[in-house]
Amino acid sequence: MLLEVNNLEVFYGRIQAIKGISFNVNEGEIVTLIGANGAGKTTTMRTLSGVRPVAQGSVIFDGVDITKLPSHERVKLGICQAPEGRGIFPGMTVRENLEMGAYARSDQKGSAKDGDLERSLNYFPRLRERINQLGGTLSGGEQQMLAIGRALMSRPRLLLLDEPSMGLAPMLIAQIFSIIRDINADGTSVLLVEQNATQALKTANRAYVLETGHMVKTGSGTELLHDPAVRAAYLGG
Repeated sequence: MLLEVNNLEVFYGRIQAIKGISFNVNEGEIVTLIGANGAGKTTTMRTLSGVRPVAQGSVIFDGVDITKLPSHERVKLGICQAPEGRGIFPGMTVRENLEMGAYARSDQKGSAKDGDLERSLNYFPRLRERINQLGGTLSGGEQQMLAIGRALMSRPRLLLLDEPSMGLAPMLIAQIFSIIRDINADGTSVLLVEQNATQALKTANRAYVLETGHMVKTGSGTELLHDPAVRAAYLGG
């Protein structure tokens, strides 16, 4: 088991956002968390990245308890997130943004980093065309590609993707999800938070449903895609 989350509780001040959830990601899987706005999906991802502190419970990564580990140490272990809202550096070029993703690597100035830069550009040919363009001048879809490509530069074993399709046109959404499947096929495990539940469930091996901080349902992506309650709540019928 690559990631194991046990009875996780997270607060914002006195407000409890995550209420004792447990889930896991196995090596080589795509796992998705779906749920309505405010369900706790992004809070869960921020907690896994080390941005939000854990009140109760534990986070185990490849057998190591990382519950209290700071974010940069989690990156070194192999967890990296492409955050909601992309979070690119608008005043830096595409190349500089991508190279920032390798900041925690001991070999960040060597040929290995250059190889990973080439790998990211192979996933996202549009970024290659804009390699010297400022990040802030890219379209929304290109910025999403840049955020994922930057995360890949850390060579993650577990890639956390928070709302990768947000604000994108349907054709670009299909393209992004195709690339996510390619990244996974090349050996990177993926934990995906996504408002577009249909695409997420079609892509994921397994899925969990979050409601107001509680984990209320789990199953394979296909099972939940055809679950009447899930369809009524998240898939429009």
